[in-house]
Amino acid sequence: MTAEQYLSGRILLAMPGMFDPRFERSVNVICVHDEHGALGIGIGHVREGVTFHEVLEELEIDPGVAPDRPVLHGGPVEPGRGFILHSTDWGGADTVEVQPLCALSASMDILRAIAEGRGPRHWLMALGYAGWGAGQLEGEMRHHGWYAAEGHREVLFETPVDARWMATWRAEGIDPALLSTETGQA
Repeated sequence: MTAEQYLSGRILLAMPGMFDPRFERSVNVICVHDEHGALGIGIGHVREGVTFHEVLEELEIDPGVAPDRPVLHGGPVEPGRGFILHSTDWGGADTVEVQPLCALSASMDILRAIAEGRGPRHWLMALGYAGWGAGQLEGEMRHHGWYAAEGHREVLFETPVDARWMATWRAEGIDPALLSTETGQA
């Protein structure tokens, strides 16, 4: 694959009829995608019973001026590991640019910056991530699993969590009700 064919910075949507019920109506920001595999952060489902303030308090960080927001279910891999997807107006030593959509950080520095009111303008927190080995995501896409949408910032930072799947389809100009739930053989 060429660099243009990799999906970093795009939003991955579960197709209607997704073969894996854990990912039904899933919305993932693809943060890294290369010849070694892919890493995505789920942004379409809230992690029940966990808020941002609770995470900060568990890490012994005073929530300060940080708004208390729900934490998202980032994916099934390492569900106790936290990630912040955020606008590119903040960056730390470990920040990964997810061009053209956002940035990704997973350090205590960004948590402290948000609590102190000096963090990024836009951000969300997720626990866990979705991971694919080399060639795995491409295979799933060929077998009616995923659709790679453009990276729509308004979906990421301005759309309610439970509306992100449909909002991304709409931003792409597609009505998912018109999509087949099965693939065929040519």
